Amino acid sequence: MSTLALLVVLLLVLVGLLTFGGLACLVHQHPTWGAPIGIALAGVTLMVTLVTTIVTR
Repeated sequence: MSTLALLVVLLLVLVGLLTFGGLACLVHQHPTWGAPIGIALAGVTLMVTLVTTIVTR
């Protein structure tokens, strides 16, 4: 893996951590939004899994 690819992966991990931290804060302040955000994250997780599987082939 090249250095550029590793930097992109690091950037994506950091952005993901910031996003999940923001969502956790939002759900903590507005508990009724927990279920819709959970369903949305499950959908995004499924899409990321499928894209990762296709890209690695």
